[in-house]
Amino acid sequence: MATEDVKLIGSWASVFVMRAKIALHLKSISYEFLQETFGSKSELLLKSNPVHKKMPVLIHADKPVCESNIIVQYIDEAWNSSGPSILPSHPYDRAIARFWAAYIDDQWFISLRSILTAQGEEEKKASIAQVEERTELLEKAFNDCSKGKPFFNGDHIGYLDIALGSFLGWWRVVELDANHKFLDETKTPSLAKWAERFCDDPAVKPIMPEITKLAEFARKLFPKPQA
Repeated sequence: MATEDVKLIGSWASVFVMRAKIALHLKSISYEFLQETFGSKSELLLKSNPVHKKMPVLIHADKPVCESNIIVQYIDEAWNSSGPSILPSHPYDRAIARFWAAYIDDQWFISLRSILTAQGEEEKKASIAQVEERTELLEKAFNDCSKGKPFFNGDHIGYLDIALGSFLGWWRVVELDANHKFLDETKTPSLAKWAERFCDDPAVKPIMPEITKLAEFARKLFPKPQA
């Protein structure tokens, strides 16, 4: 399929938009990035995603595709002859990757975000403990899925790598906020090394947001109550 007329609606700070960006870069697809203004929603976004009214939205040949994981799958299928395959080739491996991607969004991410929204130290400590527990599950998932190779997907970045790796910038921001390291070389050695490889990958490194810029944005998004 032609790579012309590809647009991505989103925000530079969104982990979900990051997923679509990484997939496009893995497939070497040229695209126009349409930056949304923080605190408002453009007419194009509302028209392109009238159900959820959320980013990201991929527009390919004037047809919108919504929801980050669905966009990643669409990119893999629409440009299946370009770049590496994002989804695993075996049906069982695809099912497992989708299972853990759903776990990341439905459980792990909720715990991570709760650290930034916690009211008081006790609530924050409980959230930190939950993130640690759920991250250790992802450590085991990595060891099972990677089969000793560099990424969840094996030799190169794939669907589950993108699902979790898109959070790495915000993960660092939360670590700074909580003064607590989650990607610990003692507790999660495989994930710690994977995170370094992921961030250094040529498809990821140029588009990974700066941590200082993200931290500043986080202070705006999650303001601390005045003492």
